[in-house]
Amino acid sequence: MFGMSFTEILIVAVIAVLFLGPDKLPTALVQVAKFFKSFKSSINEAKSTFEQEVKLQELREDSLKYKKQLEKGAAEVRKKLTFEELEELKETKANVNKTLNDIKQDLDLTSTLDPSKKETTPAPAVEAPKETPSSSTKESNA
Repeated sequence: MFGMSFTEILIVAVIAVLFLGPDKLPTALVQVAKFFKSFKSSINEAKSTFEQEVKLQELREDSLKYKKQLEKGAAEVRKKLTFEELEELKETKANVNKTLNDIKQDLDLTSTLDPSKKETTPAPAVEAPKETPSSSTKESNA
């Protein structure tokens, strides 16, 4: 115990009996035991508090590392989405332009293949009524 041999413990016990006497020795031993117990519990408490602080610090460091990784990943996703959207818009524009060109070509082909549709027959011209001498006199009399 405490790196002491049996003879050393026996010498300490004899000296304690001589100084304290047989009546005060049991209460002194109880107080010494309480002191060692409280000393041991305070050391264990300090040790556990220290370990908790170390664990908390490690958790903080880990959480900061994960937070940075998440922010980096989110930024990459934003960039990737932006580039993907841009590519999608370019493809959509190209598809719309192609469709418009196809429609234009179809219209050009139909007009060259079917000349009757290209040359529309003129609408019959509405001629002004010819004035007859009889009608002009009627109008002037009226």
